[in-house]
Amino acid sequence: MTWLSDQKLDRLRSIAAQSDLGSTKYTFVKELARGGMGTVYLAQDPELDRQVAIKVLNRTDASDDMRRRMIREAQIIARLEHPGIVPVHDVGILEDGRVFYAMKLVRGSRLDEYAAHEASLHDRMRKFQAVCDAVAFAHAHRVIHRDLKPQNVMIGSFGEVLVLDWGVAKILPDAPLSEADTLRLPAVESNHISVSDAATTHGTILGTRHYMSPEQASGAIDQLDERSDVYSLGAVLYFLLTNQAPVASQTAFSVDAIPRPRTVNPKVSKAAEAVCLKAMAFERSNRYLSAKELSADMDRLLDAESVAAYRENSLEKIGRWVGKNKFLVLLVLAYLLMRIFFILTSRS
Repeated sequence: MTWLSDQKLDRLRSIAAQSDLGSTKYTFVKELARGGMGTVYLAQDPELDRQVAIKVLNRTDASDDMRRRMIREAQIIARLEHPGIVPVHDVGILEDGRVFYAMKLVRGSRLDEYAAHEASLHDRMRKFQAVCDAVAFAHAHRVIHRDLKPQNVMIGSFGEVLVLDWGVAKILPDAPLSEADTLRLPAVESNHISVSDAATTHGTILGTRHYMSPEQASGAIDQLDERSDVYSLGAVLYFLLTNQAPVASQTAFSVDAIPRPRTVNPKVSKAAEAVCLKAMAFERSNRYLSAKELSADMDRLLDAESVAAYRENSLEKIGRWVGKNKFLVLLVLAYLLMRIFFILTSRS
């Protein structure tokens, strides 16, 4: 019997893991990541001479619903043209029947990896606000993500923020919009979307534990709306403020069972904690109405202004003003000290 070396075994495993892209214009390079439903590969586009990321459905015997969900994901992303959402270039079916779509290749690190090396809370919150802006754009198109978490956010090589993995996203029913709202998605004619949405019934739990809203965790699909994503965004902010997921200390799912951010990290300001807890309110009616509203409060927080989620007392208002205008305060103090010095020296 001839034994194979470890190098040959690794080579065989590598070949076995390769996806047959022969029916497409793309050339396989290597595997990048593997998930429950699909695998992402690095591939070469010879026509445009560029590298792309290709997501391929894992199983050749996948159900029609899984194929529809994959195509639906590509359709949703293709309609959300925003700097914070990875664009889709192409979609199709391989010779073995598996669905694939090609998208922009993003080089960088996941938000959780980025946070592990970035100590500045201010920078983390600035990146978080960019996540809110991308999600707000999707909400304006009546799309909710339903699986927002640090692992589904990428920080690019130049600091760009991208929201990934729209595989369980949902298009909400049309609702009355103001005349100023011009970001609405056009009507989707494809049966791929309508059938896949209909397949998600009451009791189906989609999302990630610790980052999904209470209504999502209970399987109340009919109650999911923009505020469900707002909860997940609040959970992402919790992670960025504390370096840990919002894990309840009790068995019952209650916001009171989750340790407050300041008890985990005393460096977190009261205002930042209030924004986080408002987004994560157990009752939907107590949360921010939208990701856009959450982003606006984050903008005020980062600019050292009063936030809607926290009512300051007089001393806190003065302290915040002083912190925001340190240079002016130091200049006035220097002037007063000089005046006092001249008065004292002139009398002597």
